[in-house]
Amino acid sequence: MNASTLPDRLRDIVGAGHVLTRDGGADLAAFETDWRRRWHGRALAVVRPGTPAEVATVVRACADAGVAVVPQGGNTGLVGGGVPDDSGTQVLLSLTRLNRVRELDAANLTITVDAGCVLHAVQRAAADAGLLFPLSLAAEGSATIGGNLATNAGGTQVLRYGNARALCLGLEVVTPLGELWDGLSGLRKDNTGYDLRDLFVGSEGTLGVITAATLQLFPRPAAVMTALAACDSIGAAVRLLELARTRLGAGLTGCEAMNRLSLDLVSRHFAQLPRPFAGRETPPWTVLLELSDGESEAHARDAFEALLADALDAGVIGDAVVAESLAQSKALWQLRESIPLAQAEEGLNVKHDIALPVSRIAAFVAATDAALAAAFPGVRLVDFGHLGDGNLHYNVQAPAGVDAAAFLRDHERAVNALVFDAVAAHGGTFSAEHGIGALKRDELARRKDAVALRMMRAIKAALDPQGVMNPGRVL
Repeated sequence: MNASTLPDRLRDIVGAGHVLTRDGGADLAAFETDWRRRWHGRALAVVRPGTPAEVATVVRACADAGVAVVPQGGNTGLVGGGVPDDSGTQVLLSLTRLNRVRELDAANLTITVDAGCVLHAVQRAAADAGLLFPLSLAAEGSATIGGNLATNAGGTQVLRYGNARALCLGLEVVTPLGELWDGLSGLRKDNTGYDLRDLFVGSEGTLGVITAATLQLFPRPAAVMTALAACDSIGAAVRLLELARTRLGAGLTGCEAMNRLSLDLVSRHFAQLPRPFAGRETPPWTVLLELSDGESEAHARDAFEALLADALDAGVIGDAVVAESLAQSKALWQLRESIPLAQAEEGLNVKHDIALPVSRIAAFVAATDAALAAAFPGVRLVDFGHLGDGNLHYNVQAPAGVDAAAFLRDHERAVNALVFDAVAAHGGTFSAEHGIGALKRDELARRKDAVALRMMRAIKAALDPQGVMNPGRVL
């Protein structure tokens, strides 16, 4: 079998209606263009298998034909890792038809789902059983569990529950040879050899195709409280985090920081959203805190209000707003989650997904803000993210009145070099939760430890000797 006859073989496997080709008149644009619309590919075919067995057979057929496979979930990635290249020779494997909740084991606090399940659907299934699946991010209405695990997604509750890797107990995976590995274990402890699960979590489809996962669930908290606090600096925001950790302990489930420009962009492009500090200038930094309490709403409110009163007395914050209802809490979170959308409305920008020790964040921001202002006069910094786990989205917007696309084209490389050098100098990483994909592949080759790169390449060669799984990504 060769590439020219492969589409017919794929139709035999999954049915003609689930193999989309340009020759057949299908519009493939939604599969071939990434969420940021920076990457535009051209697939040989888009294949939509309906079972793990079909996935395995499709991958085996592609391997036999020497054709590369690009797995795709909800296509919400930000680093160009889930779309084909422009050669017209790659098969895009869409997992969206694999969308069943297979089993919810309340006694074991686990749920087993297909890889194509949308994150929000998993959250809802857990909630219907009176439980919590805590992974939460802005794209949860379209991002899939397979993609979340393939990129080791973080989100807003890493501070308490960990990222996607920490929430995954077992996997089902199709290997590059077309074999189906059943590792769907609900065990918390299993020391029987190498942890194969962790090889595939975060591998971005380069080592195999995740087809299902067993995930951890948690008891629902008795009460959830949300507050927005105004700080005069990122250093004050870090001090508020330290105080919240001390006073709230494990109850602190979210701590998000947003600089002035990030919220001003939200106000500019989404004027219908509330402004908690209306009537005055947006604070230099705003911190969104969330407390999950196992006792009662009254206990949670008392703890929250005591924390904020102490922070106000100590001069750590200048003002605060506490949500009085679930609707108000959602409105506060919507401000935070609307920042990427507001940036998209403002124009293309140089995105960064960095992580630093929390103790180094203030020094990094001060030094890097100044260095960027000196190198690129008038540049605007949209700085926000998951302060609680040290993950910032330190994005660089073109100066006002400057063409955003031209700025990105002319200065992205120099901006990245400056920011990533500063990140390294402060003990951080240039990729925290978005992954490497195609966007940061060359950066990984330059900045990753040489021994680590050799081990990664050895793993890739051992599991995917033909190089058919998502080539050109990560390595």
